[in-house]
Amino acid sequence: MNKFGHFIAKHRKLVLLIATFLLLPSFYGMIKTKINYDILTYLPKKLESVKGQEILNDVFENSSTSFLVIENMEEKDVAKIKDKISGIEGVEKIIWVDDFVDTAIPKEALPEELKDTFYRENSTLLMIQFGNESSSDITQDAITEIRGVLNKQCFLSGMAAVLKDTVELADKQTPIYVGLAIALAVLVLSLTLESTIIPFIILISIGYSIMYNFGTNIIFGEISYITKSLAAVLQLGVTMDYSIFLLHRFEEESRKIDDKNQAMANAIEKTAASIMGSSLTTIAGFLAIAFMELTIGKDIGLVMAKGVFLGVISVLTVLPALMLVFDKVIHRFSHKTLLPEFNGLSKLVTKHYKLFIIIALLIFLPAFYGERNNEVYYNLDESLPRDMDSIVGFSKLKNEYNMMTTHMILVPSDMPSYKIKSMVDDIEKLEGIEKVISYDKFVGPGIPDNFIPKEVKDKFEQGGYKLILVNSSFKAATDEENAQVDAIYDITKKYDSRTMVTGEGVLTKDLVSIADEDFKRVNVISILAVFFIILLVFTSVSIPLLLVLVIELAIFINMAIPYYMNNSIPFISSIVIGSIQLGATVDYAILLTTRFREEIRNGYNKFEAMEISVRESSKSIFTSGLTFFGSTVGVAVISDMEIVKSLSGMIARGALISTGVILFILPGVLLVSEGFIRKTSKNWGKGTVDTAEKGRIIYENK
Repeated sequence: MNKFGHFIAKHRKLVLLIATFLLLPSFYGMIKTKINYDILTYLPKKLESVKGQEILNDVFENSSTSFLVIENMEEKDVAKIKDKISGIEGVEKIIWVDDFVDTAIPKEALPEELKDTFYRENSTLLMIQFGNESSSDITQDAITEIRGVLNKQCFLSGMAAVLKDTVELADKQTPIYVGLAIALAVLVLSLTLESTIIPFIILISIGYSIMYNFGTNIIFGEISYITKSLAAVLQLGVTMDYSIFLLHRFEEESRKIDDKNQAMANAIEKTAASIMGSSLTTIAGFLAIAFMELTIGKDIGLVMAKGVFLGVISVLTVLPALMLVFDKVIHRFSHKTLLPEFNGLSKLVTKHYKLFIIIALLIFLPAFYGERNNEVYYNLDESLPRDMDSIVGFSKLKNEYNMMTTHMILVPSDMPSYKIKSMVDDIEKLEGIEKVISYDKFVGPGIPDNFIPKEVKDKFEQGGYKLILVNSSFKAATDEENAQVDAIYDITKKYDSRTMVTGEGVLTKDLVSIADEDFKRVNVISILAVFFIILLVFTSVSIPLLLVLVIELAIFINMAIPYYMNNSIPFISSIVIGSIQLGATVDYAILLTTRFREEIRNGYNKFEAMEISVRESSKSIFTSGLTFFGSTVGVAVISDMEIVKSLSGMIARGALISTGVILFILPGVLLVSEGFIRKTSKNWGKGTVDTAEKGRIIYENK
């Protein structure tokens, strides 16, 4: 590794030239990577609801449905708006009362079914069916054009409209997230490092790796908007430690050697192993997320694991080159740090270690209970501001038509009309069913099939399937909605086993079931992966057990806070926060434990060793934790997207909680368990007599 370090130091300008050149393809890849804003598209393809959605797309060319509420407008003007919308690319069908009867007929004289479906006292309802998925470019462009046709009397709702608003909000706020993360990281580093310039050097180095990460996302074809919003700030937070490790080692080597190139080569050699070792736990945490059955986990996990790997590469190549090129400037501007020496903290946690263990035990049960009983939400619309156009449209749909979600039932065309009518009657009797719209119901069995216009028939029957729309007053992901979906499923299968039920509510119900299983799977995999990495690092059975337990306590505390504050959290948080917090902050625990082992080997008793370990490790742990907090808390403060706000807020809070737990509780756990650790660890306390005696003298002199 020393030869590699020499090469980087000697050819630093060439390294920077190549690194900068690689930004060009990275920028191209970043532009060409598609962003997916529809969480429901990450459901497994094997689900019946997903298969039904594919039939809607391929056969009916109807992958999504939006609803348009128009208030206080005459029928002729509504018809004009309908005609304009019908001509927009991406709009497959638009269903209104004029598809069934002449609008010249007074609405008071209409059949009750039609009147109840399409009219309220001061408004009328149109159903817009799109030929492509809600998140597709064609549908999103269609939403833009539809909004251009509408006026203040019109209110558009539906998943496609929600996604459009999400796209615009994310595109507007993501650059602000990154800018604020950089500003706060610079502030933290300026307060904790002596050089005024080095924070900017570190951030430029990390900036290279972030660009490489986003550019190489093109290999996945697309990434989720959640990944896009958080990847940069997360990568900044979790890879900052490695830069600080190298910086401190370079400064140490520079005090011993006048040759800066040799000092940097030594620094790279001596930190490479520890940096790569530390990164393994973080990568393991992110890769655990990739094992989610909901494939958004693979999206987040692989992108972030790749980001950490590229961050390590950048720290060992770009950062040393930048530090050597700007070495004179770095040392020209310096100031004192504001961090204390932590002497008081080291004495406190060592002297009163039993008290902190008691505190940990008292916290554990309420933290565990709160973490297990959090209220979780799954609806994308709940993560958006209430004044957005699509959310206002949802409110109108709910308040005026008592509709929240639409289920879509696909039945075989050869199913007799009398059976379909009987099935529809059974569904209408279910609690929360506002309206069932079907071809057979409106037309009736007495009208010959050839009397029905083809364009009307095509709206409800194509490719061997008949389409039935079921409007529900229940909100997706609620217990009432899920029970309703189960009841509809049972009814349809009773009449014909070939029927399929799909739609936002059904897909979201499947999302709930899969998310519950993913939560268990990801937690187990991340804990086992980190456990075995620590086991290999320390060649100990007890240390990985103790460190993981301590970090899990920090995770429980973090996850319990929303419960006791009576706040709901997005489902994705409940799945990924544990893995991120475990993988990113267990490094702090490893750092403290490694130093404790080193001082034990130096011949100190466990209390002396712990006091030294806390005193010498606290500055690095505090700096890392505070930087991780600073790089993510800004997003939590300013984001208008609740799902992003919640995720980043919990990550930021988790960094502080882990830092506190490691500095206050871990020392007591290690002290109490030191005898057990010694028996279950290889070479735990082995050190030379000279080293031990030297250690005692240093401690006594202090």
